[in-house]
Amino acid sequence: MKKKNRIKKNEDFQQVFRKGKSIANRQFVIYTLHREEEKEFRLGLSVSKKIGNAVTRNRVKRLVKQIFLEEKDFLSTGKDYIVIARKPAAELNYEEVRNSLFHLFKKARLLAKKKNGEK
Repeated sequence: MKKKNRIKKNEDFQQVFRKGKSIANRQFVIYTLHREEEKEFRLGLSVSKKIGNAVTRNRVKRLVKQIFLEEKDFLSTGKDYIVIARKPAAELNYEEVRNSLFHLFKKARLLAKKKNGEK
């Protein structure tokens, strides 16, 4: 993931938490904040130590980043996304993480374009 597409600074996280909207399920919470001046989305990840050791946390982060990269053409641009992983996310495989995030994308209406074959 490119540096310009990441949220790293605490003040950026806080701005999204304060002004953004959140949507959640059992595995993840996604905060979104619309930024009109930007052409691409930015992604911030928060995976607590409560989820597991460093290997587990990094695995969850890798899976979430990969799904965002694969679906970047279908996600709304000009937004900041912060994904917070909850404890059940540690046991999920790739497909389950993908399904869980897509559930949130649809619930929050974050998908901009339809994929071929999807309704």
